[in-house]
Amino acid sequence: MVIGASLSLSGDFAELAEPAKKGYELWADTVNEKGGLLGRKVSLKIVDDASNPNQAVTNYQNLITRDRVDLVFGPFSSLLTIPAAGVAKRFDYAFIEPSGGAPQVFDLKMRNLFFVQPAPIVNSGDAFAEYILSLPADRRPKTGAYPTADNPFTSPIVARIRERLERAGVKTVYSKTYSAETVDLSPVVTRLVEEKPELIVSGTGGPDAVAEVKGMVQSGWTPKYLFFTGGPNSPSFPSKIGAANAEGIFSTGDWFPTAKTVGTPDFIKAYTEKHGGKAEDIDSAAAEAFACGQLLELVAERENKVDNKTIIAALHEGTWPTLVGDLRWDAYGAPQGQNIVVQWIDGRLTPVYPTDEALADPIAKPSWGG
Repeated sequence: MVIGASLSLSGDFAELAEPAKKGYELWADTVNEKGGLLGRKVSLKIVDDASNPNQAVTNYQNLITRDRVDLVFGPFSSLLTIPAAGVAKRFDYAFIEPSGGAPQVFDLKMRNLFFVQPAPIVNSGDAFAEYILSLPADRRPKTGAYPTADNPFTSPIVARIRERLERAGVKTVYSKTYSAETVDLSPVVTRLVEEKPELIVSGTGGPDAVAEVKGMVQSGWTPKYLFFTGGPNSPSFPSKIGAANAEGIFSTGDWFPTAKTVGTPDFIKAYTEKHGGKAEDIDSAAAEAFACGQLLELVAERENKVDNKTIIAALHEGTWPTLVGDLRWDAYGAPQGQNIVVQWIDGRLTPVYPTDEALADPIAKPSWGG
């Protein structure tokens, strides 16, 4: 059985897509060690799209019509998923994809598409909003600030959290949307320090989170609650700002080495044996890609066949336990769960909410450690 995928092996997304490649390949290794899918060995045909949507379209057309692969997995990013999914739909292929969760993906209304994360991107901050709203009145922040990059993956998350907290009485004292290409965030940090909100919800992709933290550290002012959409959910984040400074910072995600999800211990063992390193070094994108393969195994076990028509019909029914949680989707592939709130505690990225997923209670943000 040949499974095709287009991935960004070069170009702007290459570094970000590398964990997905590792996840796909590790799943193929592990399923083949068990005898393959329904007795058929799995081989992957992964081709480079150079981070270019047009090339991704060409790649999937070639994989399906020229190479005649049996199945396909999705590429990296919504930018490439949107046009690639259309190719799969045209040829009636299931499109199980690990990293395209922007609203525009589900606006396509494609019944063959399944996003392998617990929640669409726009919903990924819901659990943090629920955590804040669950706090007793005397602990709930009274003021909030909402800076965000002008980015379709960050702005909607921040707006959604802000709306919910404002309705609950959290007063907005500062809001700013800055260009996604902004390097100097000192004006943003200056306003945050001036306004001193108890809560900051910041729409970041990674480098901007680092810049905001460094600016606040230099100012000497520490907010009570600090949440970033992206940056702190990477294992490498403390190395960029100082381990002591990471303590108490919130983010969300779908998979962590401490997750209580199906297959996590075996996945960690196989990954570290193949790639080395420690469990906490594993990028969640590898787990998301691996979970795409888990879904194929589950369909094969439940249906005793694993063709495109069967996959599409089966995944629209029931709940499917994977590394990234128990997954289920609406009619157009948007998952119906929620992400996990995580916080840096004692040097570890630790699940803290919802309570049934938590491995520790959230802590107050300590003063910057320098």
